[in-house]
Amino acid sequence: MKIKTKIFTFVISLMLLIAPSINAQNVAVDTLQTTTTAAETTESELDIKEMILEHLADAYEWHIATMNGKHISIPLPVIVYSKTTGWHVFSSAKFHHGHEAYNGFKISTSEKYKGKIVETDEAGNEIRPIDISLTKNAFSLLLSSALLILIIMMVSRSYKRNSLESKKGFVGVMEMFILSVYNDIIKPGVGKDYKRYAPYLLTVFFFIFINNILGLIPIFPGGANVTGNIAITMVLAVCTFLIVNLSGTKEYFKEIFWPDVPWWLKVPVPLMPAIEIIGVFTKPFALMIRLFANILAGHSIVLGLVSLIFVTVSLGAATNASMTTLSVIFTVFIDFVELLVAYIQAYVFTMLSAVFIGLARIEPHKQKEIA
Repeated sequence: MKIKTKIFTFVISLMLLIAPSINAQNVAVDTLQTTTTAAETTESELDIKEMILEHLADAYEWHIATMNGKHISIPLPVIVYSKTTGWHVFSSAKFHHGHEAYNGFKISTSEKYKGKIVETDEAGNEIRPIDISLTKNAFSLLLSSALLILIIMMVSRSYKRNSLESKKGFVGVMEMFILSVYNDIIKPGVGKDYKRYAPYLLTVFFFIFINNILGLIPIFPGGANVTGNIAITMVLAVCTFLIVNLSGTKEYFKEIFWPDVPWWLKVPVPLMPAIEIIGVFTKPFALMIRLFANILAGHSIVLGLVSLIFVTVSLGAATNASMTTLSVIFTVFIDFVELLVAYIQAYVFTMLSAVFIGLARIEPHKQKEIA
């Protein structure tokens, strides 16, 4: 099982590469609070746009729920460096859900640094310290990577016991997934040297798929918007970009800088080489945007449908009841669609990565025999 052994190594390296790149963007807070007294009930207005953005954004704590006005959340470690006071490590619980400052640091509510940790200089201006805190997305990333390693180790251990035995249950399902990716994506996509790139492509597929699935689970440890975060998809796209161009053959670079087209398309104006060079960068860019946009859009649609329940409260009991029913039905339907999308997006990213690698491994064209 050399391929599976290599998967473990790559998962760890990919995890270490991505985790520091995530910076907190906004602090997730509960957007609808209802204060109930014996005499009356006051409903706060719901800002749909703000609610969706806050739930999709990163945070310094993992918000679970709000019960009777009390926030239930899992605090995460804050690691910041101030130019004046040095390094600080403390729990995000010290911020009391963003309402208090601690050691000169606070979570900003200003438009410029909203939701991010800032400190105030002598002039009263908010400045950003070096922030490498373990945020919600980073914590979810560590959990999903650990889960992926655990799953692959379970499958590997099962094969070490008896590699000839027909696998059933969870191991059998994993075998089906691995062979499907290996035989239907990697082999035809990469071509001749497919074994060399199989560990990376298998890791990318399962990394994306597991994070897509966890993102659909509304309760801890799910609910984080990992693959809907452009920082994550950018690192994955950069990995594919580096592998494609560092393993490219001479023929691949020849087709970029001196393609087989009429000479007037290459000199004196290098029109075709310029187009080919642009294409080198647009391919990973398309990978990054496609995964980011599809996952982000799916989460936004689900949150928008759920919001119908609260938006229609003021329209009367009958209207609210009917819209609540429709909201639940459509939300469940979209969730099933998102399960399919979770697989499709992992499949497409892996397939295109395999195709791009295969195109970079192109062999020299055979010269035509002269009759």
